[in-house]
Amino acid sequence: MHFPTDYQNILRRINNINPIEYRNTRNYTEGDISYLSPYISRGVISTKQVVDTLLTKGYDFSASIKFIQQLAWREYFQRAWQFLEDDMFDDIRHRYTGIRHKKMPIALTTASTGIESVDNAIRELYETGYMHNHLRMYTASIACNISKADWLVPSEWMYYHLLDGDLASNTCSWQWIAGNFSSKQYFCNQENINKYTGSKQRHTFLDKAYDELPAMDIPGILSSTTSLQLTTSLPDSKITGVEPSLPLLLYTSYNLDPEWRKDMKANRILLLEPSHFRQHPVSEKVVAFILELAKNIEGLQIFVGEVNKIPGINQFPSIYSKEHPAFKHLPGIKDERDWIFPEVNGFYNSFFSFWKKCEQTLKVKGKIKAELLRA
Repeated sequence: MHFPTDYQNILRRINNINPIEYRNTRNYTEGDISYLSPYISRGVISTKQVVDTLLTKGYDFSASIKFIQQLAWREYFQRAWQFLEDDMFDDIRHRYTGIRHKKMPIALTTASTGIESVDNAIRELYETGYMHNHLRMYTASIACNISKADWLVPSEWMYYHLLDGDLASNTCSWQWIAGNFSSKQYFCNQENINKYTGSKQRHTFLDKAYDELPAMDIPGILSSTTSLQLTTSLPDSKITGVEPSLPLLLYTSYNLDPEWRKDMKANRILLLEPSHFRQHPVSEKVVAFILELAKNIEGLQIFVGEVNKIPGINQFPSIYSKEHPAFKHLPGIKDERDWIFPEVNGFYNSFFSFWKKCEQTLKVKGKIKAELLRA
């Protein structure tokens, strides 16, 4: 899977979405999915922008509801992060007593679990920075619920390699699989994997009935574990000068929107703080992707360092960034992100309760749209 980085190609990818085909095939690895997640995660485009494009193409809410629901999961996790802040990186609900270690199964890092579809997906992750959502669930289930690993280290391993690495989605999803942010642990068996990946593998450690999986011993292939040493290689700063009389727009690895305050005459700096990447490291492939996306923003300069070390930081008449839980410490004015459901905020114990509120707003919006069409 190739992910173009120029803005026009990204917009074309939005325009090519078919929510009906997505609804019917999204769970299959060869299904008609959008491949928009890296651009949404990096703030190049917003969930609202995607939905607005669908509606302008003539798809109504009923045809688009499954696709909108998947986008709503992103907003749900982001709202959870806003509320929980750093507590999101601890167990959100409770810890299962069956955990045996806080390391990484070596068979996952080396793509040698023996589950062919999972191993192929891990190799693809290393090569492309992407993994289908269903395969992420399978991988997490093997790590947490079959090898009995605590969720945190495996989640950091996956985040490190993902072009669409979103700390809220990744962290909350891993906790959901592990049963720390849901009512039960998620298990997959070989039959389910075969169904959605088109494989026909048999006689693996997952070739069992679902009721057998929770009580099974850790398979030998998953017994060897390792600690991870994940580091980020950041580029050199490329600040050639700033104009202290103009405002400063601060971009981050989660806000690379070329349209944000596009017409404002301002200094534009992509801030890459080493402290952030020490806490949440990403691969060289991810850094390169971020830098390529940044090229869509005219006049953008790159600063590698902490925000208080930006030359002239105290001299700018105003400073702007976009609201984000990872960058609450940035000075100045924080613009709101573009939400599909700005009315639905705060923390909800389940996606179902969050989605019920979202559905209510969709019905209101649909009613207003119908009335406008009749007028």
